[in-house]
Amino acid sequence: MDEDPIAATRRWLERAVIGLNLCPFAKAVHVKDRIRYVLSPATTPGDLLEELASELAWLAETDPDVVDTTLLVHPHVLQEFDDYNDFLDQADAAVDALGLEGEIQVASFHPDYRFAGTSAADPANCTNRSPYPMLHLLREESVERAVEAFPDPDAIVDRNIETMERLGVDGYRKLLER
Repeated sequence: MDEDPIAATRRWLERAVIGLNLCPFAKAVHVKDRIRYVLSPATTPGDLLEELASELAWLAETDPDVVDTTLLVHPHVLQEFDDYNDFLDQADAAVDALGLEGEIQVASFHPDYRFAGTSAADPANCTNRSPYPMLHLLREESVERAVEAFPDPDAIVDRNIETMERLGVDGYRKLLER
């Protein structure tokens, strides 16, 4: 992709995450402009880990009424999904090392995202497929508040899988390209 990774991420958020209602909590923070988009220059997992630690600390110190969540987009490192997936253990360890367990969590999105036990062609994987590899830093308090406000949060996953199965992988790609 030769496009701006942040512009592509915003388009993905608006068309897929919000447009398909994959995350019913995303629209509010988007409309209130409380999403921080960070384009990482990292080219090695070590550089990305340092930047992740910095962003975790920054988010922890920032008023949630200013920035509630961060999308750390890293187009130059962890392009292979298996490498990215392995890195997630280091991301969780960084949360723990900073004493932020229970305060901030890291959600994972990747262009080739694949749930365990699924084939790469399974449309359900599209629920976590983004235009570029990214780490989504979420405040636990915000997640808990959103889940409490949603009548049946467990139904979200099933509904998302049904949406992706109807749309299909090609339909999902077309949605992002339009």
